[in-house]
Amino acid sequence: MNIRVFLLSVAMFCCGGLLAQEWGKWQIWGDTHDGFYQNPVIPADFSDIDCIEHDGMYYMISSTFQFQPGMIIMRSTDMVNWTLAGYAVKDIRQISPAMNYDIMDRYGRGIWAGAIRWFRGRFYVYFGTPDEGYFMTSAENVEGPWDDLKKMSIGEGWDDPCPFFDELGNGYLVATQFSDNYKTYVYSLNRNYTDVLPDSRRLIHKGAGREANKLYKRNGWFYHLYSEVNHEGRRLMIQRSRVASGPYEGTRPISEVQPQWHEPNQGGFLFDSEGRCFFLTHHGDGDWSGRIVSLLPVEWTEEGWPIIGQPNTQGIGEMVWRYPMPTISRPARNSSLFSFHAPRTSSVGISRRIQYWQRRETKPAKIYTSSNDFWEWNYYPREDKVKITKHASQMRVRLGAFLPLEHDNLLKVGNILTTRSWRTPHSRITVKVNLRQLVDGQRAGICHFSGPWSMFGVEQAGGVRYLFFQTDGRSAHRLDALQGQHARQIYLRTEWGLDGMSRYFYSFDGRRFKAAEGCDYQLCWANYRGDRVGLFTYNNFADAGYATFDVIENRNDLPE
Repeated sequence: MNIRVFLLSVAMFCCGGLLAQEWGKWQIWGDTHDGFYQNPVIPADFSDIDCIEHDGMYYMISSTFQFQPGMIIMRSTDMVNWTLAGYAVKDIRQISPAMNYDIMDRYGRGIWAGAIRWFRGRFYVYFGTPDEGYFMTSAENVEGPWDDLKKMSIGEGWDDPCPFFDELGNGYLVATQFSDNYKTYVYSLNRNYTDVLPDSRRLIHKGAGREANKLYKRNGWFYHLYSEVNHEGRRLMIQRSRVASGPYEGTRPISEVQPQWHEPNQGGFLFDSEGRCFFLTHHGDGDWSGRIVSLLPVEWTEEGWPIIGQPNTQGIGEMVWRYPMPTISRPARNSSLFSFHAPRTSSVGISRRIQYWQRRETKPAKIYTSSNDFWEWNYYPREDKVKITKHASQMRVRLGAFLPLEHDNLLKVGNILTTRSWRTPHSRITVKVNLRQLVDGQRAGICHFSGPWSMFGVEQAGGVRYLFFQTDGRSAHRLDALQGQHARQIYLRTEWGLDGMSRYFYSFDGRRFKAAEGCDYQLCWANYRGDRVGLFTYNNFADAGYATFDVIENRNDLPE
């Protein structure tokens, strides 16, 4: 172990980086406001991260599967506190009609991992879908407008592409064919970077459940970062070459197999203004909270190899929980890797309205209120049944009910507006629901889902409105009939803690809430996603009825 790696070990020991912590039991997270941060930096489902820096701002993207708009983009000035910048895919129907509300056939699929880069005045995003293949888009500004998706010639069975652009303007793409023994190739891109040149591909690796491709250049070396599975689990690997197309040498692990920490996996390198290196990563072995985000320190050895996290006795990195904040005293430029550029506007139709509302009160701080949360549709919505406005500093959503694809199957209900369930000591979402326009056959309320689901709300039958609760695979349970003014407006709430056990509550005045007895629900992981909270309405018998939701509260407890 060289002296710099030794000093890194000492520093992490002194600042508490070696202190073990049981997964999912953190009481604090992110910026602790004492010059340190505590992992995770985002205790919520932001999967398949890639990240870059440009002009003093950091950006990351995260896969969004079937959610609309697609491929979320976040920004930060310090790698720890992240806010919404926009979305790269304004209309997921450009990928497949199966992403629309009238088909809804892409759970666990849709937009998988991708990469974001900036080159010669434009941002580029490349990503794969397992069924349709590779897509790309570009924009002058992070917030858009982003170009319509361009379908590349690489089809189904591929994942995790990443581009590289050299100083001569040449473009390359590293890509893995998971359907053929996880073979990884480097391609040359065409002149406008919209597709690969088929005859240019070079095999650089294969086998072992490989994913998470990244391609970097540092000090004259091209580094291919990826992860692979061995008999113990998944770990991060790296190899390098003097030319982008290989051959690559020196293949080695740089982050240990860590099942107890849910396997740090997909991510990318960033540098602070002092040149210190970090690795922003998701934890890949998901639970109910999904694949959450950590920031790990990186040391580069004298031989030019990175170590992600605390070096163990073999010189391979392991998890770090607490570490000094990145130093941001000037624009954090590092031309040996990738740089980035600043933001503006994106999305279409209803999705644009959501993003406008989300950005109005964006602050460079942790995300814990509804004014700075991330709302996305489950599949592309039926827009004639949606109206979104801003009312009394809150989001108001008016949803028209229509027939689900399957009777009382939440995963086949269109127009569910969703947000991530954060893993904090106490999370809570409260909505006020206007019931005046409910009709027979209609249901409206709040739900949790990933694959398994639960829903709590109001249904109308025979002109009478009832509180009801239902979980996946079970019949609905009616609690009470609503009378008088209680049948016109109700407050619904879901609360959960670090264990992911949610409880539903209701109120008629917004102050005194009553627990819905027998309606507890264990949040779940499924379809490569953590739990989501959603607002829904549908009608089993006709395209009829409306419900209006005011998002009163959407918060996660934070350290002061």
